[in-house]
Amino acid sequence: MSLATKYTPEAVEAKWYQYWIENKFFSSQVDHSKEAYTIVIPPPNVTGVLHMGHMLNNTIQDVLVRKARMEGKNACWVPGTDHASIATETKVVAMLRDMGIDKKSLSREDFLKYAWEWKEKYGGIILEQLKKLGASCDWDRTKFTMDADLSDAVISVFVDLHKKGKIYRGIRMVNWDPQGKTALSDDEVIMKEVQSKLYYIKYQIEGTESSLTIATTRPETIMADVAICINPNDPRFTHLKGKKAIIPLINRAIPIIEDEYVDMEFGTGCLKVTPAHDVNDYELGIKHKLAVIDILNDDGTLNEKAQILVGEDRFIARKKIGKLLDEADQLEKIEEYKSNVGHSERTNAVVEPKLSLQWFLKMEDITKPALSSVMEDIIQLHPPKFKNMYRSWMENVRDWCISRQLWWGHQIPAYYLPNGEYVVAKTKEEALAQANTQFGTAYSLADLTQDEDVLDTWFSSWLWPISVFDSEVFTTGKPNEDLKYYYPTNDLVTAPEILFFWVARMIIAGYEYLGDKPFKNVYLTGIVRDKLGRKMSKSLGNSPDPLELIQSYGADGVRVGMLFSSPAGNDLPFDEKLVEQGRNFANKIWNAYRLVHGWEIDPSLSGDANQASITWFENRFNQALTEIEDHFNKFRISDALMATYKLIWDDFCSWYLEMIKPAYQAPIDAATHAKTIAFFENILKVLHPFMPFLTEELWHQIKERSVEDSLIIAAWPRPERFNEANIAEASQVFEVVSQIRNIRASKGISPKEAFNLTIKTEQAELYQRFEAVLKKLANLDSVSFGSSLENAVSFVVKADECFIPLAGQVNVEEERENISKELEYTKGFLQSVIKKLSNERFVAGAPEAVVANEKKKQADAEAKINALEEALRKLS
Repeated sequence: MSLATKYTPEAVEAKWYQYWIENKFFSSQVDHSKEAYTIVIPPPNVTGVLHMGHMLNNTIQDVLVRKARMEGKNACWVPGTDHASIATETKVVAMLRDMGIDKKSLSREDFLKYAWEWKEKYGGIILEQLKKLGASCDWDRTKFTMDADLSDAVISVFVDLHKKGKIYRGIRMVNWDPQGKTALSDDEVIMKEVQSKLYYIKYQIEGTESSLTIATTRPETIMADVAICINPNDPRFTHLKGKKAIIPLINRAIPIIEDEYVDMEFGTGCLKVTPAHDVNDYELGIKHKLAVIDILNDDGTLNEKAQILVGEDRFIARKKIGKLLDEADQLEKIEEYKSNVGHSERTNAVVEPKLSLQWFLKMEDITKPALSSVMEDIIQLHPPKFKNMYRSWMENVRDWCISRQLWWGHQIPAYYLPNGEYVVAKTKEEALAQANTQFGTAYSLADLTQDEDVLDTWFSSWLWPISVFDSEVFTTGKPNEDLKYYYPTNDLVTAPEILFFWVARMIIAGYEYLGDKPFKNVYLTGIVRDKLGRKMSKSLGNSPDPLELIQSYGADGVRVGMLFSSPAGNDLPFDEKLVEQGRNFANKIWNAYRLVHGWEIDPSLSGDANQASITWFENRFNQALTEIEDHFNKFRISDALMATYKLIWDDFCSWYLEMIKPAYQAPIDAATHAKTIAFFENILKVLHPFMPFLTEELWHQIKERSVEDSLIIAAWPRPERFNEANIAEASQVFEVVSQIRNIRASKGISPKEAFNLTIKTEQAELYQRFEAVLKKLANLDSVSFGSSLENAVSFVVKADECFIPLAGQVNVEEERENISKELEYTKGFLQSVIKKLSNERFVAGAPEAVVANEKKKQADAEAKINALEEALRKLS
């Protein structure tokens, strides 16, 4: 096949992705002759487009899936999207507004028609974009959380959990979005530091002329105050025990209560208690059996219970009340104050803590198997540092508010009856039959009204690892063949911020409905940040367009760039230079193959001269492969890539190819060429999960191949035993070559000028074995062994002293300075090794091989110091 002079990703990527699709390489069916390897995608919102977090997450998933596929496993990566109730409804409402349509003017059915039209038009964009990245998902299995079968599963689970007494309806404090007019889950609330004001308000003590001052950032809620709280241990307020205070402006008396919850150091040391509008005050109110006065409407305006400023927006009311308090001489002062305030992730409205009648799932008991499975490493978190966070969340879990005041989503299957009761059933018909049986009535379908609310989006995605394979198991209790084969899945790749909101809940559902974990490993990625450490986002304008990056650098370059600095659980400081480095790596590999491809083969030539080079690279490849496997086993994907990168760039391209490369326009022997091609094929196999497009292209450039011989399903190489001594010896030879090259560069000597090298060593046979390599790479006329030479530049490698005669070019003072610097560095290195070896805990706890390696470092450093000191003496 003809080989282009330059690698052009855009032509290669489209070709091979289509080839993989057409030949069903991504497809997976139940096959009990193979081990299943399963990943379910964290379903992106249908409102979404590809961003840098998706790029990182899906690149890691694809690396894992492609490696498993090459290992002969039945790899199944299930793609799909999440209906994202709040985000999608917000988008549709905005679209309707642009069309001049108010949502309030529509029936639920008409609104949902628009919503489904929007979903069909825009909902699949992100999955199409993932194909550009090279994601090898089984697209035939693509699911959507509101597909009919998945929706049926959600409703079945609600009905089942309600029947078990685990779902209930009640008034509780929730996060309320006044703009979206819906409850929010905690993860839909974004905390932002904002500049606020701290209002110091004077409350008169009933029956006296004295007052106490309370600091608050929310003066607009004073009309909802039901108590003043002081710390019983605070001597400043002992005289107020049992008394009452008067709320300014509305002159309502409220009790002064005591509780150690009050922070005596914050503000004025006393607290106004407003249970309807503060989570902590709500708990305090329950404890002290206080009344609850809710003065805010669902849209954030003041209602009649406020008595004043009725109908005003909460923030306008804040300013006006500040002014009214000042005019009434009940405002002591105002201070600037920074505070963290919750904002709705979708509408950016400031979230209100609000008492609301909602549906809840009891979490205390249902979470126990999910907690123990992670704590006992039945499910392993990578990195394990997140176990403490997980435990903290799960041990302090609150009941889950599962209802949302929206139309887009799974409508709650609760039906209200004329008698004020309700029944829960999968369908209206079932609800009618249940109601008539339960209450001895003869209601008709027209008498039943379904709950207007929909379920929290997470209430569908917590079933994802099960429902994508079998949506009926929640009703039948009997897993189908797909579920029995693919469940539990293997690895989940996701972000730490949804460890509780999604990951933990999937684990809960897994144990509740199948009695088993949903996955074995959870790989937690970091957050992609810019060079200033800020999270990348559209609003900050600091996030590049992933598709533009792919267009500029190629998908393989972007994949490599994303992985270079992304160890599990640590944030990724993204720099476009990393992607550029990925592209350069692709070009390096392309040019390396062009070099090999261009060699003429002479079958009559002997390959004996290259045997040492071939033996070394075989050992080095197996050493690197062993290291790469270890990284993969420990989910150090970034480290696995770096080890692969070094193997290819340093060992194969910079050393091996230079070692065996024939002279200009000279042929190469057949044996060496065949071995080099075999090495190249193994390198492509190891590289394929990271850079699938480039590797598949070169794989087919090497020779014509059948579909069955495609790289995507080629056997992953197995590490064989390797000779560490041989690798160490070659490394020593490479160090000699590097030192000679440095001498040429520092003295401005042409690389074409040949040197004679004399080595003072006790292991001459080492250099004799690599003599051809030494001569070729360092441009040497001869390699000899003996003592020191006059008028020669010297350097030390390990304990061996090397001399290059440079008559008239040796500056004794300069040589002495160079040797002295190296001696000082080596002595410092020796001290650090000795310090480590003198640490009893290290010696007792480290593996024997690690301790032995440190002792070898000590011996090498001591030998080198002796040689350097001897060299200095000769220059005296």
